[in-house]
Amino acid sequence: MIQSSKPRKQRLFRLHAPMHIRQNFVNAHISKELSTKLGIKRRSIEVRKGDTVKVMSGDNKGKTGKVAEVNLKTGKVLIEGVARKDAKSKEKLIPIYSSNLYITDLDLTDKARQAEVSKAK
Repeated sequence: MIQSSKPRKQRLFRLHAPMHIRQNFVNAHISKELSTKLGIKRRSIEVRKGDTVKVMSGDNKGKTGKVAEVNLKTGKVLIEGVARKDAKSKEKLIPIYSSNLYITDLDLTDKARQAEVSKAK
């Protein structure tokens, strides 16, 4: 991460950050039940495809669904079930910032993710 406390350098770093570092920018809070069940002491964890999340603010507040895609370029998340109709009446998923999400269930099928969760204990 960057060492500077200057806002201009912080913004420049986030703009030009490589993808493996941008994954750290896409975090969301963990539900209390999930953190006690898995024994996680951290407040937030990275959002990944397959996680179940709840929208906490905006027009879609209260809706839950599985993460369909995480766009690291824009820092937004697409959720199944949170969609709108476009001009041709097709369903399009709405991109939502990860800070407006709340993780209710983690996808632990990946061994690397299991290791990450056990490291967060």
